[in-house]
Amino acid sequence: MERTDILCIGSVLWDVIGRSASTLRLGSDVPGRIVRLPGGVAMNIAMTLRRFGLNPAILTAIGRDDEGRELIRACTQLGIGTEHVYLSEDLPTDRYMAVEGANGLIAAIADAHSLEAAGDKILRPLADGTLGNVGAPFAGLIALDGNLTAALLSEIATSPLFSAADLRVAPASPGKVERLLPLIGHPNATLYVNLQEARQLSHRDCTDSAAAAMALIDQGAQRVLVTDGGALATLATQTAAISATPPEVLVTRVTGAGDTFMAAHIAAETAGAKPEAALNSALQSAADYVSGDTQL
Repeated sequence: MERTDILCIGSVLWDVIGRSASTLRLGSDVPGRIVRLPGGVAMNIAMTLRRFGLNPAILTAIGRDDEGRELIRACTQLGIGTEHVYLSEDLPTDRYMAVEGANGLIAAIADAHSLEAAGDKILRPLADGTLGNVGAPFAGLIALDGNLTAALLSEIATSPLFSAADLRVAPASPGKVERLLPLIGHPNATLYVNLQEARQLSHRDCTDSAAAAMALIDQGAQRVLVTDGGALATLATQTAAISATPPEVLVTRVTGAGDTFMAAHIAAETAGAKPEAALNSALQSAADYVSGDTQL
């Protein structure tokens, strides 16, 4: 068995994404392409980490149905560890559906009810001695996504099982970002959010990533990265802040861009990159992804 460099906890599902080169409006009916591929925030992060040479494993809920078995096979083929996945007899494998046009993401629906219903069952390996326990908590990297329930995320924020981990946190969507509020004060957490999500978390109408990052630091966050599409991105801690501008590219897709940025940043830091270099590396990777130059 290969070593596990990082645990990715959260949503692993099938993405069904329709993409068109046309600008879309309400009621648009246009030609394009529809693809189905492994997705979910935790899965997107794991796939990108794997591309950077790291060995991720996932903690999630997947159904014991045909779609679930196919998804497990896909994870295995991609080199992503599935030995700790909670496999449910009665919950179906989750799905996500999105429509994207030349003007960005038009609409998306996340059917992640099984992950929410599974609750803390997905965390059992961190408590039963497989990966750790209360007396000897897991001390490695964990990427955590906001598709877990608000109650479970609140539990994680104070749980001794997560007290020693290097916790990297990403929201699932702007609609679920406030679920992360309990994690803002976690001493080992790094938050990865976009400008809209930072505004929602800080309850401030910040105009750029630098102001939004400092607003979250003022709120008690130890370390945050705030992106803003093609505009300035900022990394802030309790003692310093740096900003950088992403490369200019033609945007051909957006779903998964934030996950790619987060994974690329984690990979750069794991390789020993300094803060500014890690930020620029992540921005370049995200730009390559949205331009279509790389795959997850």
